[in-house]
Amino acid sequence: MDTKNNAPEKPTRHAKDWVRILANYREPSNTRSFVELGLTLGPFFLLWALAWMALSISPWLALGLAVVNGMFLVRIFCIQHDCGHASFFKNRKLQDWVGRALGVLTLTPYDVWRQSHSIHHSSHGNLDQRGMGDILTLTVEEYRARGWWGRLMYRLYRHPLVLFVLGPSYIFILENRLPIGHMRSGWKFWISAMGTNAAMAILVALIIWFGGLMPFLLIYIPTSVIAATIGVWLFYVQHQFEETHWAKEDDWQLHEYALEGSSHYVLPQPLQWLSANIGIHHVHHLYSRIPFYRLPEVLRDHKELNDMNRLTPLESLKTINIHLWDEKLGRLLSFREARKLYGV
Repeated sequence: MDTKNNAPEKPTRHAKDWVRILANYREPSNTRSFVELGLTLGPFFLLWALAWMALSISPWLALGLAVVNGMFLVRIFCIQHDCGHASFFKNRKLQDWVGRALGVLTLTPYDVWRQSHSIHHSSHGNLDQRGMGDILTLTVEEYRARGWWGRLMYRLYRHPLVLFVLGPSYIFILENRLPIGHMRSGWKFWISAMGTNAAMAILVALIIWFGGLMPFLLIYIPTSVIAATIGVWLFYVQHQFEETHWAKEDDWQLHEYALEGSSHYVLPQPLQWLSANIGIHHVHHLYSRIPFYRLPEVLRDHKELNDMNRLTPLESLKTINIHLWDEKLGRLLSFREARKLYGV
């Protein structure tokens, strides 16, 4: 990336000052939330039904509709995400149960994910607290300290085929079946994982019972895999951009690193709608209680935030080639840059 031409705008206000300002946008509208839920679930189930009917015409047509429907499943996950932040409905019990129900569709046990994601929000950018809900990112020195096998494993992990093709399916189809990271944290997380698994098993059994294997193989699985892949990509670009912020515990500050360590992914309007404004991630990470449909209000009212950490889809493709955090330069490097600068 051209760090001179694409350097992020620095806000003139301190991050803590923004927290007080953003609190004015936190109140959800139950009516708006129900409308957004209907506008998401309605097309999702309609496309599912159309894909099922299309099986009698062409399996390729059914598969194509299932792939398109993956975007609506991404939006369902984003609504589940807002429920986890207690920002979607005014009633906490309502949004928790909506989140749990949506978790059956997104293959994600709601209570397990909510806890992991909360840890991610409370520690992102802290080099001393990595590992929960994050994409593994080593510093140059940590990579240098590894042997050849450790370096090879990290290179494989950061390879696009693993991160964006194999990894998403592994996470959502396999890893999410157990309360990974919370195995000894109590019965609540086991109930969340096993309850979601049971509901998913019933759903899959009904699909196969009424339609056979084809709806499962050509509709259910492709929709889930496409949504998982898109979701992981969105999560990746939200924090894995060149000028993101990481620091050791002593130099780390929660609000500052939430704001300056998260990108503003500027998507075309249709994609912004389908991803429920999750690209406005720097604002979300600083104040996660803002409903997704109010995030554009923040950018409209505060140009300073609108201009900050902007990342276009074309620019985001370059983030695939950054892998290591350089504590000296304060930015992410590619393996090639690290080799040239430090011989690793």
